[in-house]
Amino acid sequence: MRADRKKYLVYLAAACVLYGCTGSGGGGRSEKTVPEFVFTYAENQADDYPTSQAAYRFAELVKKKTDGRIEIQVKTGAALGDEKAILEQMQFGGIDFARVSLSPLSEIVPQMNILQMPYIYTGRTHMWNVLDGEIGDAFMEFFQDAELVPLSWYDAGARSFYTSEIPIYKLEDIEGLKIRVQQSRLMMDTIEILGGEAVPMKYEDVYSAIQKGEVDGAENNWPTYESEQHYKVAKYFTLDEHTRVPELQLASRATWNKLSESDQEVIRQCAEESAEYQRKLWTEREKTAEQKVRREGCQVIELSEAEKLRFRQAVMPIYEKYCAGYMDLVEQIREAGEK
Repeated sequence: MRADRKKYLVYLAAACVLYGCTGSGGGGRSEKTVPEFVFTYAENQADDYPTSQAAYRFAELVKKKTDGRIEIQVKTGAALGDEKAILEQMQFGGIDFARVSLSPLSEIVPQMNILQMPYIYTGRTHMWNVLDGEIGDAFMEFFQDAELVPLSWYDAGARSFYTSEIPIYKLEDIEGLKIRVQQSRLMMDTIEILGGEAVPMKYEDVYSAIQKGEVDGAENNWPTYESEQHYKVAKYFTLDEHTRVPELQLASRATWNKLSESDQEVIRQCAEESAEYQRKLWTEREKTAEQKVRREGCQVIELSEAEKLRFRQAVMPIYEKYCAGYMDLVEQIREAGEK
């Protein structure tokens, strides 16, 4: 009898270890949930960048709201490749989620070019009037035939020119300058119609290219200019704000189709919440980045209104190339700036 009881107690102890029993009277299940899905999220910026921090917030929200059933592992610093490579992988489900700029994205969904046309917005408020309204919703519909699912808009500020040796005070100063651009036909055409030579290049190669004189400068926003320390090799920053390039949080359609409708809705909600968080972080980061590079000796050049008008007029022919058939949308975007 004692031997049988001893065997029973040994068996019971083993069962408790195996099934996570506790000593709280009635036993219970383990509090740790094994994820049903483990997804990847690609981000090419550094850990402390607003988009990276928002990606972490997104993953945290999804895990919390699905009780740990869905886990999203964020990979920052271009660990999964540049944005072009990321998009290629997403189209067949190799990467599940990402935040990407509209510039490389427009190579897949050409209508995205409209939202980043040079000088189409009068400022930040104008852009958000467009993206947060019916116009922004209409642009999301253009993804129906792509292998990507748009989730929420992210802010990337305004892009301006910065150069190493020759400051840009007027339109003629761009003539012949080699300017790094994203791997986007629209951005290449923009530089070339302004008189410069566009050099498409990976984001992580820009500092070295400016330092070695392979390019004369680049164009980007305040946080990138500061974060990547481009101000150390290109001290002239011309605040022309030639374009605002919104960004999107995306899901691979292959990944999306694995999820139930209720999980899809949760992920959309989390994406929207992370976007609100990102915009707040972005506004703060823009201010601190500008303050820092000014302290470090960056020379900020502000164009006169008359000179800005010359820049706008110079790029108008591009609209005929990229917006043919969509000039009604262009007009709606412009009208949104008057509200």
